Amino acid sequence: MSVHEYPQTPPPQPGGPGGPGGPGRSGRRKPRERSRRAVWISAALAVVLVAGGGGFAAWKLDWFSGDGDPVSFGKAPASAPAPAPATGGGAAPGGGQSAKPSGDPDVQLPTGPKAEFKQTGSLDDGTKIAKTRLTGAKSGFTGDVWVWAPKEYDDPKYAKSAFPVMIALPGGNGFPNNYWSDRSLGLQKAISEGVEAGTSLPFVLIMPVLNPDEKNYYDGSDIPGQPKMGTWIADDVPDFARANFRTYKSRDGWAFMGSSSGAFVGLKQVLQHPDRFKAVIASGGEIVPDSPLWKGDTALMDENNPRKLAQKLIDAKGPEVYVNFQLGTKEKDRARMEKFQTEFGKGPIKVTIRDIQNGEHNGWHYVRGMKEGSLEWISKAMKGPKPAEG
Repeated sequence: MSVHEYPQTPPPQPGGPGGPGGPGRSGRRKPRERSRRAVWISAALAVVLVAGGGGFAAWKLDWFSGDGDPVSFGKAPASAPAPAPATGGGAAPGGGQSAKPSGDPDVQLPTGPKAEFKQTGSLDDGTKIAKTRLTGAKSGFTGDVWVWAPKEYDDPKYAKSAFPVMIALPGGNGFPNNYWSDRSLGLQKAISEGVEAGTSLPFVLIMPVLNPDEKNYYDGSDIPGQPKMGTWIADDVPDFARANFRTYKSRDGWAFMGSSSGAFVGLKQVLQHPDRFKAVIASGGEIVPDSPLWKGDTALMDENNPRKLAQKLIDAKGPEVYVNFQLGTKEKDRARMEKFQTEFGKGPIKVTIRDIQNGEHNGWHYVRGMKEGSLEWISKAMKGPKPAEG
């Protein structure tokens, strides 16, 4: 089902009519590389826009905003003992919350070890964006992870409830930063406003680096001889979320969103691990792996190819997964998304396409698409927290 919304005026785009990496940009990069880098550059320039002009005063105030201060997520009930002191590596042996879960057997309290978080930003509602350094137990890769929890997470009436997790993946190089952690793109605010309007679940956002360096794309896969970025995304990042947040044991509480190269990885992970993840919002992304690091290993590429994985899931008759493609009407990639929907949007694979009117290949417009309907779409597919009775 294609969804068409009324046009809205896009935010000002630096660099000419197409914005950075847009239709007006020249260069000799191959189409995939240009596409992936465009979102990263657009997002990075969002920070420049905020710092410029009238935003400079707000930027100066950030020196006093608490950035760099310790952050904790989830308040322990008054009757609960204080968390154990941090041990080697900055981790406490438990999650710091000793409340018993609600009657829902799907609820899982934080398993620990508890990470040490430092604030990198804050929203007007008092919620914090924070960062930690994670060494994946299964991949062996060490990288930064940003997190954000909605205000409902600390609401006492949800103290014994799990929250759905959305793993947000950036485009471009996805290293050393994840641009979704920058509040200027509005992802966190979109979720908060959606919760208030009743159109979004209160997702916990987990925002890891996507690649181990700025040299190559790793397709979110375990390419032989390279850092195991597939294991990092599929295993270590979710394990980290379970260690620090109240989560659901079932896949009903786990989803991806991503743009450009991050959209490809999110789509691949959902199709590759349908027993773990249920849905994905894939914005302006690619559909086949093409990292040069594969070196022609077609067998392994097929194991990480959404098209091959989709057919395998159809043949297995499930479980059901939900795919929402987003793209701006000024992008040129709708045909391949339509082809994927025609070929694989059947049986257990539910595929929709959302057109973002006057949208281009950048994070601002993809967040607008989420506000216009994609957040509501994914919320209907996922499981949300239940307040305590009484």
